[in-house]
Amino acid sequence: MEMVPLKASARDLKVSPGDIRRSNAVPCVIYGNDVANTALSCVANEITKAYTKAGESTIVELELGDKKIPVLFHAVQFEPVSGRIHHVDFYAVNLKKEIEAPVALRFTGESLAVKELSAIFVSVQSHVTVRALPMDLPHDLEAPLSVLAKIHDVIKVSDLILPKGVQVKDQADTVLATVQEQRKEEVVVVAAPVVGAEGAAPVAGAEGAAPADAAKAGAPAEAAAGKGDKKKAKKD
Repeated sequence: MEMVPLKASARDLKVSPGDIRRSNAVPCVIYGNDVANTALSCVANEITKAYTKAGESTIVELELGDKKIPVLFHAVQFEPVSGRIHHVDFYAVNLKKEIEAPVALRFTGESLAVKELSAIFVSVQSHVTVRALPMDLPHDLEAPLSVLAKIHDVIKVSDLILPKGVQVKDQADTVLATVQEQRKEEVVVVAAPVVGAEGAAPVAGAEGAAPADAAKAGAPAEAAAGKGDKKKAKKD
């Protein structure tokens, strides 16, 4: 795999990281493989393009003055609001010695469980750690969706398609993805109130409802009538 080119310049430690960023550059540091810890800076647009292309598993040819150093993006910090690259640690590598690096998964093909059974695809792990010579490090690893034929089938590390010279350090039975059945919506059934039950509202026209209401309505009138008859009897 070809290296991704990127230019860098030595950084003056008297200049604050904030001033460097305001000048459209990104503060960086390089270390590893007998390279002294060195402060650098890279043009913001250029380092963004290089990271987009290389990720953390493709070798970058860092041009520093008259030197060209093979490195990996080892640690990348982003600004939380803008998402721009905030700081980068580069790790210098020896092209003749195997190294370990995280490699992204690329899910390819089609799952019959998703297509025919309407299953839901669930990604459990997006990266694995591989060991290889720096120039043999793949940009990503192919994970075939074709193994997901039934509900609860899984893609394991052992299912990955590996290029020659690449060894995955994760356990072979590590689950990387699976398919699950869709959750059914819960239907809540509300029972209708029973007429006559305690707390239930009376229904107009229901048998027994009108007489009860009439009795309540007529009670004060009857009482008043009774009082009138008593007064009349005294006068008589």
